[in-house]
Amino acid sequence: MIIFNKPNITPTVLEMILKYIYTGELDLTEQKSEDILELLVASDEMLFEELFEHLQDYLINKREAWIKNNYVLVLNSIYNLVSCKELQWVCFDIICANVGNFIISKNFLSLNKDSLYRLFELENFHIQEIVAWDSLIEWGIKQMSKNNHEYNNKNYESLKNMLEDFIPFIKFTKITSEDFYHKVRPYKYVIPNDIYEEVIAYYFIEQPKLYSNITVPRIKSKIIKPKLANIIVNWIDEKDAETLRTKKDLLYKFNLIYRGSRDGIDNESFKNEWNDNKKTLVLIKVKQSKKIFGGYSSNRCTSTENSPMFYGNYYGNFIFSFENNEDTRYMKISRNLNSSKTIYDGDITGFNFCWDALFGQEQDLCTNNFYLGNVIEEIEIFTIISASLERLIF
Repeated sequence: MIIFNKPNITPTVLEMILKYIYTGELDLTEQKSEDILELLVASDEMLFEELFEHLQDYLINKREAWIKNNYVLVLNSIYNLVSCKELQWVCFDIICANVGNFIISKNFLSLNKDSLYRLFELENFHIQEIVAWDSLIEWGIKQMSKNNHEYNNKNYESLKNMLEDFIPFIKFTKITSEDFYHKVRPYKYVIPNDIYEEVIAYYFIEQPKLYSNITVPRIKSKIIKPKLANIIVNWIDEKDAETLRTKKDLLYKFNLIYRGSRDGIDNESFKNEWNDNKKTLVLIKVKQSKKIFGGYSSNRCTSTENSPMFYGNYYGNFIFSFENNEDTRYMKISRNLNSSKTIYDGDITGFNFCWDALFGQEQDLCTNNFYLGNVIEEIEIFTIISASLERLIF
């Protein structure tokens, strides 16, 4: 006897699955939208790819009104389904079309952490900084109550852990000093001390420091912190790593175009996203290690069917490494002396810097033409825009 134990699948959904298995057909017209959503999740879990694609298209095209009224339920159900991007974008578009009402609604408080993080990553998620802060605090306290924790002045660690990934999204220096005093200061213990002190310094001496949005590049990365992004920007400008940037320096904006955990870690996924001739930053985190690798390219070279191997000749490219996302002591940078082979594009690698000095092949990271057991855990690509303070708009 074969026992099929799937407690997360309801009897109604199981009945639909069995009908699909035995007949290859499934009539959805009389089914509840909630059941179709559950069937979508179950079909992904059970690797019914054809059924999964049909269900996603059906929900988008036939149950649009239901999705508009239940987008949080949908997002919370599919947030970890890599193949469900189209439906995720439909939900995010609904939110971004009316951010003001969403941010003060109960729907916002019901959104899970991963979906909320994805939302804050979006370029078209426009919201005032103080509104974002107030809403995040309310959301974090709500999540604590779900976990049977109550927030008080002596129990801020849980709230701090809940919100730590979101802090880099908040431009504190764009919050008025009055709002900062009354709304941010009471929760100062959830903000990293260095960030808090630098914001305080900004308000008192009216000169942005390292964390100010005027001098520090804004980067939505899961791999590095803003401090390391500032070092990389100095390297791009061929300055010393610890140089304090001023208003006279170029400003940099990093646009995330690819993330391995979201888009897939393999050569094809990587090349599909990195196809523009723009300044580009690649960041790599490897498994079972805190070490971070990366490469900067001032342009993108592209192989063709007639020329599957192509070396790019671009000035200023370099590779680098950090021991961890706090490291500024043991960091390394290597600029290529052979300017004719600063970046290479071939049919067996996803990316290749400095003639095999740092390259990715499917899920493996290789350095100096050797594979040293470095399996890629996370990888990100950012296109980089630079301009003077007067021209760059975030």
